[in-house]
Amino acid sequence: MADAVLDGALEKFRELMATDGYELTYSVAGEDRVVVEIVAGADACADCLVPLPIMESIMSDALAPTPYTLDHVVMPAEH
Repeated sequence: MADAVLDGALEKFRELMATDGYELTYSVAGEDRVVVEIVAGADACADCLVPLPIMESIMSDALAPTPYTLDHVVMPAEH
């Protein structure tokens, strides 16, 4: 069930990230915490990612309708 709920909450962001050359994945930490990881592909647009605090806010808002909360976001080193 967690996968379906989280996939639904994060799908539009996965699609947006993919258009800029990034892959968005997640893992569940504990019972209700989510770690979001953003990985740059070979053709990733370096200027297309927002700073970490903004990304954390976006991901927290995306998870708000779910029973999960954001633990943290892992982004490429330059961000």
